[in-house]
Amino acid sequence: MTLPASTPYLVIGAGIHGLSTAYHLAKELEARGLGAGSDIVVVDKHSPGAGASGIACGVVRNNYFQPAMSELMQACVEVWESDPAAYRYHGVGYVALGAACQESDLAATFERQERIGYRSELIVGERAVAEHMKELFPDWRARGVTACLHEHQGGFAYNVDSIMGLATKCEQSWVRIHSGVEVKAFEFAADGSIVAAITSQGTIAVGEQVVIAPGPWAKQLWAMLELPQAIDVHTPTGEMIEGRPMWTYWNLQEGEIRVEPKLFSLPDGSMPPVIHLDSDAPLVTDDGKLVTDELWGVYFKQDKHGVQGGASPLEVGTELELDPYPQTTDVDPDFPDMWCAALSHAMSRFEGCRPLYKLARSGGVGAFTADNFPVFDYVKPNAYGIFDSNHGYKMIGVGREVAKVVCGDHSSLLHPFRFERFETGDLHPASSSPYPWS
Repeated sequence: MTLPASTPYLVIGAGIHGLSTAYHLAKELEARGLGAGSDIVVVDKHSPGAGASGIACGVVRNNYFQPAMSELMQACVEVWESDPAAYRYHGVGYVALGAACQESDLAATFERQERIGYRSELIVGERAVAEHMKELFPDWRARGVTACLHEHQGGFAYNVDSIMGLATKCEQSWVRIHSGVEVKAFEFAADGSIVAAITSQGTIAVGEQVVIAPGPWAKQLWAMLELPQAIDVHTPTGEMIEGRPMWTYWNLQEGEIRVEPKLFSLPDGSMPPVIHLDSDAPLVTDDGKLVTDELWGVYFKQDKHGVQGGASPLEVGTELELDPYPQTTDVDPDFPDMWCAALSHAMSRFEGCRPLYKLARSGGVGAFTADNFPVFDYVKPNAYGIFDSNHGYKMIGVGREVAKVVCGDHSSLLHPFRFERFETGDLHPASSSPYPWS
């Protein structure tokens, strides 16, 4: 398919955000009589799902301490639930288990979920939590857990399958998807608006608006937009942190054990919820080696080929070559021991699973913002940026909100993630989680 010389709407990036935006924008344009899907062109330097979306672990959850994240994720889960077959979505729920230091965070998250109508329950106390988990998994044996937030919504989706489902929805709406088209630069008008994108396949003029959804290539596109690579961050208390890097790369620690997937099932054989376990109990391998005696955390779920999951990512700095996007995941050498020890710590069925560990093409590298939360905002007069700070895959509903904004509406769900927050101090509150994105 030849790249057109012009288009009213250009979407850069064919991952979860770019495709969701294109699909929902096609629906909005038609409903409002403003155009059709054929007015939308999506370009990707490789192909749909070739970046972070195609190797995401696929977990969909609303376990966020931050009110704005919780409300946005409720809308995202609504989109997942709207067509589970097309999105290959499994609404099995999500169980977050925490140590005593996290009880207040989980309680606050539960109260917020209650207020917004997100179905969940909170269990507090080590004995009560153990009883709840043993009803789900009779061989549950984790220690150091005093709070459990069991979300009865959420779950996970199969990454590549869901992207292909979105791509099909786009094509059925006449959206034009062009693979192998890399954006090299932009041409700007006097007011800073983008008038054209210069690509590896030629220049494409933009009549209306551009949506930029670059995933881990955020820093490169940010530079093309002539935006600052370091910013001053104002905190809610009035402190100012000068010259903070806008982008920092983290290596996501994920893998899997190759077992019969049904090994990780509920007693009736059905698919279990996703498990996220944080504990301050000493973590020891099956052969008695101490992994850590500090707060640790893992997550895991049933997958097509076994059990898949991960742990807290590793910061790798502000400079990283991301072209081509890595086809394998460089995890910390200690990660397999740690993750398999945690599985065994959680359930006896996983005892001795370390030899079954397999390095999977999962996780990859994420580009995190200065406060580790997304930037969803106009970054040029006619260019809307979806810079997800690696919260991305689960947030399929962001595209629906962006489509409304592009058509002239205000989104109260996206407003808290505007770039201006770094200057005004309207930052998101930090939790007690060992993860940078919770």
